[in-house]
Amino acid sequence: MLPPWGQVTGGCVEPAAEVPRASRAGSATEGLRCPFVSGQRAYNSVMTWQERITVDSTVRSGKPCVTGTRITVDDVLEYLAGGMSEDDILADFADLAREDIRACLAFAAARERRGPDSVD
Repeated sequence: MLPPWGQVTGGCVEPAAEVPRASRAGSATEGLRCPFVSGQRAYNSVMTWQERITVDSTVRSGKPCVTGTRITVDDVLEYLAGGMSEDDILADFADLAREDIRACLAFAAARERRGPDSVD
């Protein structure tokens, strides 16, 4: 039997089928929350930025960039911090994919965990 939040496969959570609210009342799983699911939207808890972010001393003075572009991680973070949505950014930068934006966030999170001078 699947847990109420779904099944973990390959680092991603597959949401379980929606269970009618009436059948959930008083169940043994009532009140359980899965850290990987927000509502019915699952996310990849093991996003790796290494495939999408590169550091090349000849591109943008060695700042971390989205692979194959001159768009820096800092650029993307600034746009998000300034209130742009992912869709706004994707509309303005045809070279970017939604996964690139998420890789920028994963890169920033990894850097925050390791310290400001670490990129590996």
